[in-house]
Parts: sequence; structure tokens; C-alpha cells
Amino acid sequence: MTGWRSQWRLVLLNSLTCGLEICVAAGITYVPPLLLEAGVEEQYMTMVLGIGPVLGLLFIPLIGSASDHCNSSYGRRRPFIWLLSLGVLLALFIIPHADVLAANLSWGSTRRNQALQVGLLILGVGLLDFCGQVCFTPLEALLSDLYRERDDCGQAFAMFSFMVSLGGCIGYLLPALDWSGGLLSFYLGGQAECLFSLLILIFVVSVLVTMKVSEEPSSTLEPVLLEPRGCIPRSCCYLFQCKLRALKSGPLMCLLRTCWSMTPAIYSSYCHVPRVMRQLCLAQLCSWMGVMSFMLFYTDFVGEGLYEGVPSAAPGTILRQRYDEGIRMGSLGLFLQCATSTFFSLVMSRLVHLFGSRVVYLSSMVCFTFSALVICLSKSVLLVTAMSALTGFAYATLQTLPYTLTCHYHKEKEVYMQNSKTKKTHTNGFTIARDSVCLTLDNGPGDLNHKSDISNGHVSYSRDEPEYYPPLHQNGATLGLESEDFEKRGVGLDFAILDSTFLLSQVFPTLFMGMIVQFTESVTTYIASSAIFSAIGIYFATHIIFDQKDLRS
Repeated sequence: MTGWRSQWRLVLLNSLTCGLEICVAAGITYVPPLLLEAGVEEQYMTMVLGIGPVLGLLFIPLIGSASDHCNSSYGRRRPFIWLLSLGVLLALFIIPHADVLAANLSWGSTRRNQALQVGLLILGVGLLDFCGQVCFTPLEALLSDLYRERDDCGQAFAMFSFMVSLGGCIGYLLPALDWSGGLLSFYLGGQAECLFSLLILIFVVSVLVTMKVSEEPSSTLEPVLLEPRGCIPRSCCYLFQCKLRALKSGPLMCLLRTCWSMTPAIYSSYCHVPRVMRQLCLAQLCSWMGVMSFMLFYTDFVGEGLYEGVPSAAPGTILRQRYDEGIRMGSLGLFLQCATSTFFSLVMSRLVHLFGSRVVYLSSMVCFTFSALVICLSKSVLLVTAMSALTGFAYATLQTLPYTLTCHYHKEKEVYMQNSKTKKTHTNGFTIARDSVCLTLDNGPGDLNHKSDISNGHVSYSRDEPEYYPPLHQNGATLGLESEDFEKRGVGLDFAILDSTFLLSQVFPTLFMGMIVQFTESVTTYIASSAIFSAIGIYFATHIIFDQKDLRS
């Protein structure tokens, strides 16, 4: 996949990815002041921000697996993208107009007006965070469907990571701009209305561009066969059956029917995860917990730890001014992190080609751990800001390599997703064991040779060469392995599990980091915890299966 046309198509295909990240980053950044103005206490504000990730943990596996089995005429992934995009649009409309909607629905009651405004804000925040985060799963699966080769898939997800980082940069900058002094703000009603109107415009354009560019294979209805004379039967019952069949095949009905039918099977598929995916998800969870602990609390660490400000101080005092200045410097550090992540996303494919996936993944997490430790020990604002920018390497890696590895696992399911246990099957008086049959991959492309060293009727093998264990068949029936049926496992479900690790990494810090910092009485605990999680992630990353050579261990 070379040439500027292919790269430009990738940019257009990932435009919704960029638009989603812009809306989520800008919307969630602007939401806390709106919640505080509506009367929500600060201790409950973090709980409100955790609603979206918790809902995502519950529904992402369902949506990912349902998209694998959807047979809509619009494709497998796009009906889910459309529905979740509508949820994002609804949230972008509710959040800035919560006060107006509450005033119109409260019928003059001030107490009811305030309660309704808070409820609408919580609804908008939860809907934006949930739909925005969950929508990435069918987008990732769509990329996997369109780019199946390993090199093409790597470039596709490198562009995906680039657009996410670019969207984060834009999303963090938009709320920092003053929109209240412009003519557009005068007509729309203020800073919040102007900002969210711009977000709606950006999001609508990005949705239309991605849906136009993506050419997902569709499963259409069987065409109606014409009679020899070219006339269609005019029976009213027949026409009614055709209309009913067309209605049942619509995208919304297909989506709901697929979700309902897949719900009982989700638990089994979600618990019986292949070994390669378990190891990848465990490393991904610990790595994301380190990165998200850093990103969620870095600005507060700079404001209170480096600048020694006090967030609860009265406005205008020296302590409050220090804290506000530290918040601005922390925001600059996160912006530089996104900029660094954008750069590494562009060169990710070249880095993997030169050094390999294992070296790139481990080196990115080592750089992150080193940066977090320096930030914990240093009091230099310049050094801390430089180290925060370096963490963008890990952010880009975690959004690229795990997904390319998952695509590789699904492309070669017979190699990576077989049960590792040794099973025996008795057939016609013969015992066939897992370790009895082995085909060795020769250096030549596509050559499969038996080992020449045969003893006692068994085909022996050497562990010095990569091995491939094919399924055993006799008359079309599988004999040897009583492994779990991973052949029916779709890539959407495993992408959903990867995205669940990302959401779970947000839930833990929002629930427990506040208590840990309160116990230690130091905001440095935020960054120290981030370094600890990332170090654990490095340990589990050494057990990830990056290629077939790792299967022998």
C-alpha cells in the first residue's frame, strides 16, 4: 500500500477517528466547569466522568461481537457507527443547551430547574463519553476488514493513531481559545454554544467523509427473479412479504436483532479468550493504566506539586494564581505529548520495519517509565515538560501495535489461536496425540515438509525450527484437537476487549487514586503510581506473542 492516493484514502477513512477525538477531548475538557456552575460538588464530578467508561465496559463486548455477525445491507460495521454517531451528536447538543432545555421543561420551578439541568448535563456527559469511546471499536474493525495484509494493516493503524493524536491536539486547543468575543458567539449565545456548534460541524463533516470513502462489503438480499415475460407477481401478499423482508433487513433492525441474539454468547466468548489475546490484553491493561494515570492527573500534579499552588484558595490570591499557572503549563505538557504522539504515529511503520514490534513496544514503555520517574524526582519545570512530551511515544505505540497484532492473530488463526493443551482422540483403534503430528515450515515460501527422522510410527520434530500444527481431519470431520472453537471468533470482539482495557484503565484511577493521594498527602503519588503501572506493563509485555517464534516458549 504505497503512493499518495492510498495515504490520502487512509486520511479520509480515519477522518471520523479525528473528529471523534476532537469532540471527546474538547467536550470532556469543557464539561467540569459546566458541572461546577450547575451546582455539582467536586467530589461527585469525577464520578460523573466515570459513567461513560463504566457503560463502555458493559456494552463494548456486545457491540464488537454483534458487528462481527451483522448481515445488514449497509455492511457489518457502518450501522453501529451511524447509531453511535447519532448519540455523539445528541450529546453535543444537550451539553451547551442544558440550562435552556431545563428551563423549558421545569415549568417555572427553580428547584426543579436546577435538578433537571444537572440531570441533563450528566446525561450529555455520559452519552458523549460512552458513544465517543465505543464508536472507536467498529471503526477499528472496519480498518481491519479493509486492510487484511500485515503491512497494510500496520500502516492503517499507524494512520489511525496519527489521526487520534491530531484530534487530541485540536481538541485540547479549542477550549483554550476565547470564542466569546466573536460575531458567531453573539448570535449563538456564548462561549459554550459557539464551541459546541463548531464541534457539531466538525463531527458531521467527518462522519460523512468516512461513510463516503469506506466501501465495506455488504450482504444484500437475494434479488427478485423476474418471470419469463419480465413481469413481477402482483399478489398483495407477495408484495407485503417483500416489504416485510426489506424492513427486517434494514440496518437498525439488523443491529437490534444481532445484539439480542448475540447476548447469551458474549459471556462465553468474553471469558474463553485465546492465550495470545490474554497476554496481549494483560500487558495492554497495565500499560494503559500507567499512561492514563499520568494523563488524568498530570495538570493537577504540576499545579500543586511543581508550582505549589492551592486549588481551593480564593480567586486572585497568590496560591490560586500559582495553581492556575501550573494548570496552563500542565496543559502545554499534554499538548506536547499529543504532538510527539503524532510524530511517532507517522514513523511507526518504519520503526517496526527496522527494529521489530517487540523492540518498539518495549522501548516505548521503558521511555515512559523513565520519564515518569524523572518527573517524580525533578523540580525543574522545563525538564518535567520535556519528559511529558516524551511520553507521547508510548501513547502512539499503545494505539497502533496491539491492533496490528490482533489483525495478525486473526489472519493466521490456525497458528495463534489453537488450544495449547495436549489432547488425545481415539479413532478406529488409533490414538492421535497433539505432539504426534508436526509439519515444519521450510525456508522456501509455502513449502511444508515432514521431518525425515521418524521413530516408532510417530513423526518427530525439533524445537530448533518453527513448527505448525494443522487441524486433523478425516472425511471432513475434525479429529485431533478438542480445542475451543476460535474459528468463529471475530476480530470485532477482540478489538472490543482491547478497548475495554483502555476504559478499565480510566475507571481505576478515577475511583481509587483520590483516596491514595489523600492517604499519602502528596500529589507526586499520581506520577509514582503511573511509573509503577508502566513497569508492571513492561514485565507483561515481555510475554506478548509477537510472532511464531514466541509460540515455542
